Amino acid sequence: MGKILVVNYSQTGQLNEIIDQFLSPFDPASIERHQIHPATPFVFPWTTEEFFDKMPECVQEDIIPLKPIHFSALQYDLIVLGYQPWFLSPSPPITSLLKDPAFQSIMRGTPVVTIIGGRNMWLNSQESVKNLIKNAGGKLVGNIPLMDRTSNLISAFTILHWMLTGRKDRKWNIFPLPGVSDQDIRSASKFGAIVNTAAGKSDYRNLQADILSTGLITIPTDILFIEQRAKKLFRIWANLIKSKGTTPAKRKRLVGVFKYYLLIALFMVAPVILFVYNLLIVPFTGNAIKKKKEYFCGVEIK
Repeated sequence: MGKILVVNYSQTGQLNEIIDQFLSPFDPASIERHQIHPATPFVFPWTTEEFFDKMPECVQEDIIPLKPIHFSALQYDLIVLGYQPWFLSPSPPITSLLKDPAFQSIMRGTPVVTIIGGRNMWLNSQESVKNLIKNAGGKLVGNIPLMDRTSNLISAFTILHWMLTGRKDRKWNIFPLPGVSDQDIRSASKFGAIVNTAAGKSDYRNLQADILSTGLITIPTDILFIEQRAKKLFRIWANLIKSKGTTPAKRKRLVGVFKYYLLIALFMVAPVILFVYNLLIVPFTGNAIKKKKEYFCGVEIK
């Protein structure tokens, strides 16, 4: 087996655990592993203001300075890239890495497998990552998204608890644990075995089909509906905040308005819209929904 480059960014450590499990079937001698570190680390736990203030630049996929990564080679046989979605976009450290000319050179002509650890929305962020890999000349051959499987509203509540307190525990001892479940984290080893087999043969033609055959990757219809619409709204807000927030005070005020808009949309408006959607539209658009899910579960790009 050739040399495999594994690169990921993990703020909370959850994605590091996922990558550890994923790599367990591999020969350690074949792995070169690096973690991405922003030159100025993001604060964790977040304050509410800092958390929402990151939205505009994240959505517009601006780059940030990273600490240098010293790769041992100019080319690898496979790249494994682990990341998290932030505001339906790749997290800034991953965007910055994928836009870095040196890393783009390493990706050129190389198969890439992406591993995502997040709350429940990854479709838009993966579309961005697909494009960035393609623009660098890389070839996406597999994608493994591991998500929080609780409902949209509950997972939003628990993830905010985790992000704003730094505690991955059960809020009030009532709500489920936030983030990807321990069971799903352990399941990453199953995907690792599948990728390891493909890497051993240097044949990735059926890799994504084999990944999906586990039955562990699904896209809830509600999430598909939300993602198809929310990214457009995020872009509008990002443009508004960056164009009108010309002073710290103005930006802070606009970010505050966005925060309340998002919370109201998430916890009050979305449930009503989704109820109507599931009642009146889903029963008549089953084939279209199925095709969209098949596309997002795949590795091809429109």
